[in-house]
Amino acid sequence: MTDLTINGVKHTHNGDAAMPLLWFIRDEVGMTGTKFGCGVAQCGACTVHLDGQPIRSCVTPVSVAAGKNITTIEGTASDKVGAAVQASWRKLDVVQCGYCQSGQIMSAVALLAKNKAPTDSDIDSAMGGNVCRCATYVRIRAAIHDAATALA
Repeated sequence: MTDLTINGVKHTHNGDAAMPLLWFIRDEVGMTGTKFGCGVAQCGACTVHLDGQPIRSCVTPVSVAAGKNITTIEGTASDKVGAAVQASWRKLDVVQCGYCQSGQIMSAVALLAKNKAPTDSDIDSAMGGNVCRCATYVRIRAAIHDAATALA
């Protein structure tokens, strides 16, 4: 039995502790905002926060997340930084197909939680593991700068 806290709510996993966290979040808890992309931690679609750090949930076993605070895209709306990032995403019409955007937002929130005034280089570094097949990178960067301004 593994106890996990997701967005402040305790959940219990009774299955294989090696199960990827992504599948627990989606299939057992029913939160489908976190997406499956590549399954090998290369695209960033599955990004969640583990004790505030962005991680790839497709390769993180449930056992690694036990006793830690997990935040998904569903949990960012009530957070000041998360709300600012999501508002900037909408304001600047970042989303095209939208599939990667929850992972993009999770990485952006982690960046802005640590760095309130990121440079383009800071943004490129923090977002480097997130792939957008629609190539909305310019709008993503603009939205991160917009959210930083709103948080200042």
